[in-house]
Amino acid sequence: MKSAEFILQRLAPVTLAFMLAGCTLGPNFEEPVVAIPQAYRTPTELAHDPDDLKWWELFDDPLLVALVNTALDHNRDVKVAVNRIAQSRAALGISEADSYPRLDVEAGVNRGDFTGAGKSSSVATNAYIVAPLSWEIDFWGKYRRADAAARANLIASEYGLRTVQLSLVAEVVSGYYELLDFHRRMEISERTLQSRIDSLVIIQQRFDRGIISELDVNQAEIQRETAAAAIPLYERSISKTENRLSILLGQLPDSIKVPDSDSLISTPPDIPVGVPADILARRPDIAEASFRLRAQTQNIGIAEALRWPSISLTGTLGYASTELNSVTIDGSVWSVGGQLFGPVFDFGQNQRRVEIEELVTQQFLFQFENRILNAFREVEDALVEIKTYREELAATERQLKAAKNANRLSLERYDKGVSSYLEVLDTERTLFSTDLQQSETQQLYLNAFVNLYKALGGGWVTREDREATDEYRNSPEGEY
Repeated sequence: MKSAEFILQRLAPVTLAFMLAGCTLGPNFEEPVVAIPQAYRTPTELAHDPDDLKWWELFDDPLLVALVNTALDHNRDVKVAVNRIAQSRAALGISEADSYPRLDVEAGVNRGDFTGAGKSSSVATNAYIVAPLSWEIDFWGKYRRADAAARANLIASEYGLRTVQLSLVAEVVSGYYELLDFHRRMEISERTLQSRIDSLVIIQQRFDRGIISELDVNQAEIQRETAAAAIPLYERSISKTENRLSILLGQLPDSIKVPDSDSLISTPPDIPVGVPADILARRPDIAEASFRLRAQTQNIGIAEALRWPSISLTGTLGYASTELNSVTIDGSVWSVGGQLFGPVFDFGQNQRRVEIEELVTQQFLFQFENRILNAFREVEDALVEIKTYREELAATERQLKAAKNANRLSLERYDKGVSSYLEVLDTERTLFSTDLQQSETQQLYLNAFVNLYKALGGGWVTREDREATDEYRNSPEGEY
């Protein structure tokens, strides 16, 4: 009896010879050399390493931490990114399976007097069941390249998840501080409106007694309505910000619980800037772009392999009979063979495929380089925002203090008849606008820190991630 072992015994020497003689076509991936600045344009002190750092917890706000955790658990973009990792892992499994022999089953039965080449003098019944074995030898490294590309895409998708998470956290924290700011500005508007209503009552009483002119009453009414008009503006801003945050949290638009608006005034955490070279290791989007480039580089070798003949080994083991009731062990059949198939003249089609993959690889390289350039720009922008908003906030706070004092003095002067109501109106307008500006500047100052943490990529690409990536790059799988 001819068995599967018999076939494999004959296939093994031939297969080993082909594998030993095989090669890998196409270029191996090399890490691109990029220009890195020695220092940032905006002077800053070095701070602690942000590895494994949940930087949003440094703002010391339990409500903010709860929102971030909810978003990470329920945001739909995160779920999509997780799903893509599973998809990439499945694609890797398919790629790995291509490197191994394939065993199928085939069966059939027919009855008649047609033999395939003509009419037979008798009617016969033919039945068979066989197990075809096929194996395309990876002589040119096509499957090794495909396997390396799939593995790189899997790692890229894992970094892609971290990129989505980092952007999501930054959006939630930024939106949260915008929401606090709008609540605070609405409180300022409501407080100002009540103050101006009280002032209008006094002004109206003075007008009724003939002490002041109607012009003062009209000016007081204008100031009251100015404050009243600001309230629906901030109501609208609060509602839209809550809706945006709700979607980030993975839920239908709803109200968002916030603490007292005074919580907006807090000390931002330290800046974990480090040196410029750290950005390349910290940012998950840069690591993702690097592995996408690595995967695309493998496609050049795959396209190169298509220009050369493919070598396949085949084997068949089964049973055949001319009668359905006589399929016995004596009816076993087997065959072993090889096949070579390759292009001879295709009008340059396969060469064009190689050129296309080379051009696409160049595009991935440019995208990778542009990602790095934008990373440094984002860090520089955030650093200068922190520096200038800190200075602007300090000036605004001094301005607000002076505006409150000026308003108090103008009211005293007006009550004593030393100045006109126009002076009071001017100081009230200044106080209202400065109070609103101070709140907005405080929010922008805090969000500058959020932008910096996002630009640095801190908290997502950990030291363990980098060590695992380096280990992969130094492994046989990462050599391609």
